[in-house]
Amino acid sequence: MARGPTLLLERAFVGGPVCGVDEAGRGPWAGPVSAAAVILPDNPRKVPKGLDDSKKLTAKAREGLEVEIKATAMAWGVGFASVEEIHELNILHATGLAMRRAIAALSLPPAYALVDGNYRFDLPCEVRTVVGGDAKSKSIAAASILAKVARDRLMTEMDARYPGYGFARHKGYNAPSHLEALVALGPCEIHRRAWRPVKLVLAGVDPRSVGGVQDELPF
Repeated sequence: MARGPTLLLERAFVGGPVCGVDEAGRGPWAGPVSAAAVILPDNPRKVPKGLDDSKKLTAKAREGLEVEIKATAMAWGVGFASVEEIHELNILHATGLAMRRAIAALSLPPAYALVDGNYRFDLPCEVRTVVGGDAKSKSIAAASILAKVARDRLMTEMDARYPGYGFARHKGYNAPSHLEALVALGPCEIHRRAWRPVKLVLAGVDPRSVGGVQDELPF
């Protein structure tokens, strides 16, 4: 049986708190990118059970774990980078900005950060990247859950502000219903104008007629 995330990576560091860091929402056509940072308890018995890559969990499971993580973590923080910041900085650097904001929101400054992926973001502490980290590190898994729930909640709020696009369902990601609404209604204020399908609609071209709609632009 495949093992889930553990605390082995966290225990490899000495000299200060270790936070897990992950993001949600790099690929959608609309909405901000979010990030979270979590410092789990030193006592493994106090760490919530069931932590895993947020994409492997149901929405109900993520929401339940969000409550447990916030109640038991030594510190946690969530940060966002807006659509305007994504446009100004590009999605990669906006993601780093959201991560720095998440770390800044921690009540306990970390000495080290375990970051999901292979890109070493400029963060205010020593960074170790971990490919597939949300399936290996419980701290990163916890961060992935907080980032995902926070962004999903915000996109549900955006659904009420910008009706017709279905943000509560697809959260701004590539979906047939999202593409249909984008063509019918045109982009709204929270659509990412550098993303190919949005750019095509702004140029008067139906993305469905050209094919190859991509989820996100290359970094």
